[in-house]
Amino acid sequence: MSIKQGRMSDRIHQILSHLLLREISDPRLQDITVTDVELDPELMYAKVFISAMGDESREAEVMKALRRAGGFLRREVGKRIRLRHTPELHFHWDHTLERANRINQLIASLDIPPEPADHARSDDQALT
Repeated sequence: MSIKQGRMSDRIHQILSHLLLREISDPRLQDITVTDVELDPELMYAKVFISAMGDESREAEVMKALRRAGGFLRREVGKRIRLRHTPELHFHWDHTLERANRINQLIASLDIPPEPADHARSDDQALT
């Protein structure tokens, strides 16, 4: 990722976060978070990753509301950044938190017996 891509991605992330927190009145878009923004090298398309922080059941309604508010959000981003062309915003649900929780559940469910005490001591002695 180029420096300009990174700067613009961060700026779009800030703008969208502010808009969703302060300027959107749609109740379906309350308590959602912009988790990441990825720009293509030409700065024409932005993948915007969204999460409802622990409420995965809202995915369909949030995505529908974002499609409806997409024009407003793009127009507001265009007003606040200095680019020749405002990137098209493509919203995606961020499943990272859901995957992390699943991995933690799998790890917690593992039955790993403790290592015998004298086996651990013999390994320590072998290292010295």
